[in-house]
Amino acid sequence: MELLDMTKKTAGRTVGRIVAGAFALLILVTTGAKGQSPTDLRQKYSKMAPIEEYLMDRNAEIALARSAGPDSISKDATVLVLTRHGWETAVEGTNGFVCNVERGWTGSIDFPEVWNPKIRGADCLNPGAVRSILPIEYKLTQMTLAGVYSDEDRLTGLQAAYAKKEIPPLEPGAMGYMMAKGSYLGDVPPTNFFSHLMFFVGTRKGDPEWGGWLPHVPLGTSSYWFPQPGHETPLDQKLPAMRVFYILVPRWSDGTSILAK
Repeated sequence: MELLDMTKKTAGRTVGRIVAGAFALLILVTTGAKGQSPTDLRQKYSKMAPIEEYLMDRNAEIALARSAGPDSISKDATVLVLTRHGWETAVEGTNGFVCNVERGWTGSIDFPEVWNPKIRGADCLNPGAVRSILPIEYKLTQMTLAGVYSDEDRLTGLQAAYAKKEIPPLEPGAMGYMMAKGSYLGDVPPTNFFSHLMFFVGTRKGDPEWGGWLPHVPLGTSSYWFPQPGHETPLDQKLPAMRVFYILVPRWSDGTSILAK
């Protein structure tokens, strides 16, 4: 059975980001698993934990961030680590890619596990995403560390950042690698661990335009900002049009099969 079919059969319809952030985590949320609905998860993680619970050992974070993409890319990438004051450059790269470990708050605005301190979404963004997706992660992290926690306030903060041109328009070709064997993307299996590529497109057109979720199609799409069912209209239209496309990959960044995890 193909991985996409297995995922749909086991856990019901899955929707992305993410993103992040970069969104980048893209982080996926399963809505069909009994006892783990978005409402359940939102209640379980109703507030931010102490910042210490989101931090990692510096060397471990660098290693996890690098494992987001194949070594041929990540070995020459810039690597960021999260500190209690925000993102910090731990390694200066040379190829224009940036690898980091996204936390729940860098995902979609309505991600039910936004405050889950276990979230570790390793991501390697290509240069186009570094210039247009990474600034979204920076802004969301800045707001989080400043005590901005509600969906409404995060949305307002992003709107203001776009209006002030603190966040540039999405660049064509922006994408990210999320192939880390050690990532943890959420509490609901099987989507808490999986290897995939993320592509960011400036459109609001949904799955029918791309064939997403059809049988044997290894592609899913969702709003970058509000992937939860019922949220895309009108909330999604308060921010620039952006859709995330995720393609499942049958191996981890080290070349081993995902079935061997």
